[in-house]
Amino acid sequence: MRSWATVIDQLNACLGRLCSWLVLLMIIVGAWNVVGRHLGPLVGRNLSSNSLIEVQWYLFSLTFLLGGAWTMQRNGHVRVDVLQSRWGARRKALANVVGTILLLFPFCLLLILSSWDAVHFSWRILEQSPDPGGLPRYPLKTVLPLSFLLLMLQGIADVIHNMEVIRSFEKKRKPW
Repeated sequence: MRSWATVIDQLNACLGRLCSWLVLLMIIVGAWNVVGRHLGPLVGRNLSSNSLIEVQWYLFSLTFLLGGAWTMQRNGHVRVDVLQSRWGARRKALANVVGTILLLFPFCLLLILSSWDAVHFSWRILEQSPDPGGLPRYPLKTVLPLSFLLLMLQGIADVIHNMEVIRSFEKKRKPW
């Protein structure tokens, strides 16, 4: 099981690094859009476009969606730490396992299932942006269920890691 967790961790770490580059690219495209909008009239040429604005929007979406599992891996999501800050490692691991199984997995499954029809329909009609010069929407919509699948996989890896923590405490216990 540990090898599966390692593979999932490596996959999401790789996607996390990709997202950091997407953020840089998004900043460059955004800066170009601002500069192009103000410089274009001075040179008598349109230096920005709807497609460039949508590229910036798509890059933000990809960063947010694909970076969620990596953020979870790095324990970067917001937590209510009122109780957990006082708990030991075993109790934290147990709470993480229960929370992942009872909250994260159903949430991810619900979002995967509820987005599936929209993604399927978008591919069937090869959905395009309604804006002139806009980009196709169907590839980006595909990332929605994929991102929650990655989040669910990271949840599986976290359950495996937390179960190892719990087992390590059980091995240390002395039988009565």
